Amino acid sequence: MRCAPCLARAEVINIDNAELAQLVKSGVTVIDIRTQPEWEETGIVSGSKLLTYFDERGRADPAAWLEKLKPMARPGDPVVVICRSGNRTKPVSQLLAQQAGYAKVYNVKNGIKGWTAGGGAVVPAAQALPPVAPKRLADPGC
Repeated sequence: MRCAPCLARAEVINIDNAELAQLVKSGVTVIDIRTQPEWEETGIVSGSKLLTYFDERGRADPAAWLEKLKPMARPGDPVVVICRSGNRTKPVSQLLAQQAGYAKVYNVKNGIKGWTAGGGAVVPAAQALPPVAPKRLADPGC
């Protein structure tokens, strides 16, 4: 008989463009872990949830990131993780599968670069980013 923590661990499944297209079509949540400048530069897979994991200096706060992820994808739900080339998603996928209890974690092995090189469609990141409120001018006291 296997222990409960052993059963909770899931395997990370590396996927290619065809598999990503099928998962997107079936409604599986796609989490894009790149930075905002990267999203703006290349665009994003339509419907992606944008949640930066590593900052521009390569630092991460896994606990805080997981808290932000929960409203986007619950641990019992399958989730796709994508970055620029597939390198940053490897440790994130392992975290989700082995420590955070996500049952099915799909890692896009060639990232957004592989997706677009293979003809995959992207949309502007602005469609998924929250609107930015205009800055208010200081009240001159009139």
